[in-house]
Amino acid sequence: MASLDRVKVLVLGDSGVGKSSLVHLLCQNQVLGNPSWTVGCSVDVRVHDYKEGTPEEKTYYIELWDVGGSVGSASSVKSTRAVFYNSVNGIILVHDLTNKKSSQNLYRWSLEALNRDLAPTGVLVTNGDYDREQFADNQIPLLVIGTKLDQIHETKRHEVLTRTAFLAEDFNAEEINLDCTNPRYLAAGSSNAVKLSRFFDKVIEKRYFLRDGNQIPGFPDRKRFGGGIFKSLHYD
Repeated sequence: MASLDRVKVLVLGDSGVGKSSLVHLLCQNQVLGNPSWTVGCSVDVRVHDYKEGTPEEKTYYIELWDVGGSVGSASSVKSTRAVFYNSVNGIILVHDLTNKKSSQNLYRWSLEALNRDLAPTGVLVTNGDYDREQFADNQIPLLVIGTKLDQIHETKRHEVLTRTAFLAEDFNAEEINLDCTNPRYLAAGSSNAVKLSRFFDKVIEKRYFLRDGNQIPGFPDRKRFGGGIFKSLHYD
């Protein structure tokens, strides 16, 4: 059997948001029984059919790199983490729907990965106007996933999801909200499964079917991400 082409997708977010559980669900289609803290980076592989059901269908490996640590880590830790950011084809940003801070920190995580050779100097402001132009030139496909949906009471879900919906818009990405302990949220044919497949198709397309692939090493105008004020986290 011929070896499959592969793409590399980072899975980023604060410790405790459920990245390991998410990756296990995506790759094994099973709930992770005893999740533990990720030290350094853990890599798992998902098999994905690009453009499934069309004449262009082809099978690829999706490498999911679950990066551990905190976005507020010391510079030495960030420097060590930077080795995982080489030759990235896509990024999944994960936040805990019950934890506002984890949503706010997605901006810092994305900047750390997309601009790994420059320490972000921007300041996150709780009440302000976020300048989404900071990410306008990003060519790396992004997907935003909110976890622990099951921990939000039904009467509060609309309020919480309305508050977090801006994340996908700011990152020019699609959004999936789920419970990593319930595989039905990614059941075949569901809207979440369609979004996930569309994201992986986009990652593969940019890596193999566009001329330059737009990987991080060739990221255009990268210094734009190093300064300015990142505002408007839309929280009260």
